[in-house]
Amino acid sequence: MEDLTVFLRRMPKVELHVHLESTMQGEMLARFASRQGRELPRPAEQLYDCSAEDLSDFLSFLDRICSFVGTPEELTEAAEHAALAAGEENILYSELILNPTHWPQFTAAEIIAAVTAGFDRAAERGGADCRFTLSLSRTQTGEEAMALVETMRACRTPRLAGLSIDGNEALAGRTGERFRPAFLAAKAAGFGCTVHAGESSGPEGVRDALDLLRADRLDHSVRAAEDPALVGRLVREQVPLNICLTSNLALLYRHPEDHPLRRLLDAGAAVTLSRDDPTFLGGLTLTEELRRAAEFAHMSREELIRCQETAVDAAFCGPETKAALHRALAEFRGN
Repeated sequence: MEDLTVFLRRMPKVELHVHLESTMQGEMLARFASRQGRELPRPAEQLYDCSAEDLSDFLSFLDRICSFVGTPEELTEAAEHAALAAGEENILYSELILNPTHWPQFTAAEIIAAVTAGFDRAAERGGADCRFTLSLSRTQTGEEAMALVETMRACRTPRLAGLSIDGNEALAGRTGERFRPAFLAAKAAGFGCTVHAGESSGPEGVRDALDLLRADRLDHSVRAAEDPALVGRLVREQVPLNICLTSNLALLYRHPEDHPLRRLLDAGAAVTLSRDDPTFLGGLTLTEELRRAAEFAHMSREELIRCQETAVDAAFCGPETKAALHRALAEFRGN
């Protein structure tokens, strides 16, 4: 039988949970920093050799990393690099997440234009077909959230796929009511809605994402496994769960055996697999993430393909793009 890693490299892949802020290479950021007369906090090749004590430390470091991107043109380069790198490992389609609060040097309109340009350039060079969601921070106000949705509507591009929300739920508390108007407005405007939940929050965060924010899919959501009734609902409604095993084991589960990936698969949940923050995880590739998931959760090759099919169904793209991705997976399965 073909080696698992070779199989995964060949497999057409789809990724729905990866942060653009965490795809930027140290060498590129060093070049950007030098233009500003600044230096990185450590040598470029060691930039991500750091450990965060908790999610708050990690988010603060992200703010610092993003500050080295000084112009919209540099943000375009970062987006182009991410899409080209994805294409090199046979990721056919990817939706990346950007949180404008990490980029105070740019307006939301500038971010939309710059990232769109980068993804367009990469597509012309054979990179992955990349789209993006703009993410709210749970520290923002409801008014700021609505303003972002209005900008999204005014600056809509084919590559702007939806609205997200992330941040530390454990510190912010339950914020679903505050952001409900913005998410409903985004859905009414035709944007997809995805929510980080069930990571720094427990099952209640997942319920709020479904009931208050009307999420189309969930990022992380692994702590839903703590509530069997909630798992039953996720399975009945086939809510896509964008799970990031390596990230969860680094930041959430101190005991690997506590991670519920296998239990969720056995229950019949709609699971996709993604990298979350690859540069902070040793330059993690999606191929390696899938290999780790396969070994950790004893996933069959058919289950790995089904995860890709689930990701296609959960993607915020049109029917023609989904049909093409499904054809690529069907052809791969037949070979």
